[in-house]
Amino acid sequence: VKEEKKGQGGQWKGYEAKGGTVVGRLAQDLGLEAGEAEARRLRLVAQGRRASVEVSGASGALVVSSRLDREELCGKSAPCALRLEVLLERPLRVFHVEVEVTDINDNAPLFPASLVNLSLPENSPPGSRFPLEGASDADIGANAQLSYTLSPSEHFALDVKSSDENMKSLFLVLTKGLDRESMPEHRLVLTATDGGRPALTGTVELLVSVLDANDNEPQFNQSVYKVRLLENATEGTLVAQVGATDPDEGINHEFSFSIVSLVPATKRDIFSIDAQTGEIRLRGSLDFEEVRLYELQIAARDMGVPPLSGHCSVMLEVLDVNDNAPEVWVTSLSVPVPEDASVGTVVALLSVSDRDSGANGRVRCAVWPPAPFGLVATFAGSYSLVLREALDRERVSEYEVEVRAEDGGAPPLRASRGLRVPVSDVNDNAPAFAQAVYTVLARENNAAGAELARLWARDPDEAGNGRVSYSVAEGGAGSGAGSGWRPASSYVSVDAESGRLWALRPLDYEELQVLQFEVRAVDAGEPPLCGNATVQLFVVDENDNAPALLPPAGGGPGPWAAGEASASVVAKIRAVDADSGYNAWLRYELWEPRGKGPFRVGLYSGEVSTARALEEADGPRQRLLIVVRDHGEPSRSATATLSVSLVEGAEAALSAAAAGGATAASAATNVWLVVAICAVSSLFLLAVVLYGASRWAPRAAVLAGPGPATLVCASEVGSWSYSQRQSRSLCVADGAGKSDLMVFSPNCPPPPGPAAENASAEKGPSLSPYSSSTVGCPLFF
Repeated sequence: VKEEKKGQGGQWKGYEAKGGTVVGRLAQDLGLEAGEAEARRLRLVAQGRRASVEVSGASGALVVSSRLDREELCGKSAPCALRLEVLLERPLRVFHVEVEVTDINDNAPLFPASLVNLSLPENSPPGSRFPLEGASDADIGANAQLSYTLSPSEHFALDVKSSDENMKSLFLVLTKGLDRESMPEHRLVLTATDGGRPALTGTVELLVSVLDANDNEPQFNQSVYKVRLLENATEGTLVAQVGATDPDEGINHEFSFSIVSLVPATKRDIFSIDAQTGEIRLRGSLDFEEVRLYELQIAARDMGVPPLSGHCSVMLEVLDVNDNAPEVWVTSLSVPVPEDASVGTVVALLSVSDRDSGANGRVRCAVWPPAPFGLVATFAGSYSLVLREALDRERVSEYEVEVRAEDGGAPPLRASRGLRVPVSDVNDNAPAFAQAVYTVLARENNAAGAELARLWARDPDEAGNGRVSYSVAEGGAGSGAGSGWRPASSYVSVDAESGRLWALRPLDYEELQVLQFEVRAVDAGEPPLCGNATVQLFVVDENDNAPALLPPAGGGPGPWAAGEASASVVAKIRAVDADSGYNAWLRYELWEPRGKGPFRVGLYSGEVSTARALEEADGPRQRLLIVVRDHGEPSRSATATLSVSLVEGAEAALSAAAAGGATAASAATNVWLVVAICAVSSLFLLAVVLYGASRWAPRAAVLAGPGPATLVCASEVGSWSYSQRQSRSLCVADGAGKSDLMVFSPNCPPPPGPAAENASAEKGPSLSPYSSSTVGCPLFF
């Protein structure tokens, strides 16, 4: 502290000092003795402000009571002086003291803030200037002379403009363009250095924030996204999620996603994208067979002004699943197929495809049933349906063929196509009758035009090839080709279409017993085929002839003597019936006189014999009325009147001698008749046995089958008919010929079926007179 004394006071000059520092020796300067300052109460009186100095009572020195801070005391004013009054008592005296405080460099430059934020647009051009606030220094003079430096930066520089010695303008100069995306902020340090010794510095941190400009479009994480998705993916399935970033900030950083384009364009509606998250999802269904690859162009558009967009591609590959069954198409069909078509004939051309790919699209084909057709692969996806076996339309007229296809997927899918393959007819079958020989029974006296039988020949061919026409081929009746022989066409005719056999005229058993002829069945094919059957028509006798009486042999019976023994043959009534069988079997009845007369008539022999011994009471003459009846239905009869004269003695003997010869002849005739009946019965029994054997043959199943009433009889009836025709002619008395053979016709139940029942109901009564255990079914017309 430097003291300077002026008049009644003193002036001291001192540097800023800390408390306790002696500024000056006030007591000494005032000329006080030791201890006097304390005794006279030397003290300091401050003026206006609290003094930073005080007087030490013991030494009387002026010391710093608290740190002297020039900047606090005087600020930037210079010079800086403390004006004090010092009082001294006994006597009271006042002294003025001035203490000048000299500045030292105890204050570093100070910026208004330790951190200064600057915001600069990133699109600011180089050379742009941004003003900065400089630092201040509480010191004065050289200690307050500041210089500035900026930390190194490639983008910024410091420009200092000095308007005067103490005023400087600072500018931050942009030397290189900013890029917020590469460096969003710059940290700089501005240093202010004063002129003191040693120099003090102050710093401020400059935080330069680069304000964003919309100079960057959004950038996707990938330029191309590749995705695979099964074609059976359901609606709402996540396809992909695209991501993008925008290095800008604020509204320039915000962006939204959208689908710009889609290939193919027609499928745009099956995809959607979330504008915020970038999730791409299915809105429809995928179909590998329709579109296998989708290309989506995705855009990310920010909200800046003007808005910028980034783009990427999403390549979606659709993976096949086995969702399509094979398809079978008939491209050509050649039907109907002739039944004589050769093996290998192509019936149809088929096309097989599967819209799937790989194993899912590989198709195996087969045909069911495996015969008579087969599949032949011609080239990929094409097959020929060919004939593998010979056809027979009569066995199978139409085939339902199924072509089956199965793909190689897991699980496999199947499809089938049905084909109807009709077989066209070829005239390869001749008409065939149910049996080679038909036996027909027809009652005599039938009406002209009456239906005798119904013949039917089966031709399994169809249409014209199976349309059969009938005709009488050959045959007849008689002894030969002369006048006695007649062709069958004069008796019968067959309907060409229906095969019904008609009688052209009434048949007479007595004229014709058997008519044998052939019926031909011809189809309408090209060339026509034919079949034949033999018809044996047997005429069945009707009781249309009454018994006829024959004249008595040898002029008639002789006289009869009274008293003749009983049971003597008086006479024999002879009669013949042109019919046969029951109709010709005659019985004799004594009609008059009734009661117990002397005579009786043999029931079947016609012999008139005495029933008892004659008496004179019986009268000389007897008139006998004898009725001759056949066994027909209804029966026919004839009557004979026999007059018997009774004589006596030698006259009776002569008559008896004459009658004896006649009786012997009559007895011989009866013996031959019995022999003939036995012979014919044996033949009939043999015919029955043969017929029974034939009925159990396989052909019998055809004859007994259902259908219209069969007009044909088995052969045992024919045997019976031949027995009639071959019967031995017997002679009686005068040698007149007569087939007087009694034969029983078979009587059997009709075959099953409505027609047979009707026929049996209609014709049944005509069979009632006959009885036999022989198996057979004769029908009468």
